Amino acid sequence: MRVLVDTSVWSLSLRRARSAPHPCRAELHALIEEGRAAIVGPIRQELLSGIRTAAQFDLLRTHLRAFPDLVLDSEDYEEAARFFNLCRARGVQGSNTDFLICAAGARREMPILTTDDDFIRYARLLPIALHGPR
Repeated sequence: MRVLVDTSVWSLSLRRARSAPHPCRAELHALIEEGRAAIVGPIRQELLSGIRTAAQFDLLRTHLRAFPDLVLDSEDYEEAARFFNLCRARGVQGSNTDFLICAAGARREMPILTTDDDFIRYARLLPIALHGPR
C-alpha cells in the first residue's frame, strides 16, 4: 500500500538533512526504497516555496521529480471542502492544503505519514488513516 507523505516529513529529509535523526525520516527512506512514498502537487509546491537560491530550488525540484504526483480531481477538492466544513463546525481549524491531503488519502484509502499534530485532530473527525514509523 502506498503512503501519502506530508510536507513536514519530506522537509525533514530534504530541507533539513543535518538535523537530528527522526523516526519519520527513516520511515520515509524505507517507503522510498519500497516504492510506496506518494506526493500530491500542493505538497510539492509547499516544499519548493521559500527556497532562497535558484540552485537550491533546481536541486530540490530535481530530487522531487523522482516522485510523480497523485492526480487530483474535482472529487478530491469537493471532499476537501466537505472535510474543512465538517471540522470547522466542530471547532477544528486547518489549512486548505491539509484538508486536500486528507481528502486525497481518504478517497484512495491511503494512510498519511506526517509529523503535524493537526492531523491527529483531523483523524478524530475524518475517515483518514495515519501511518506511523515502523
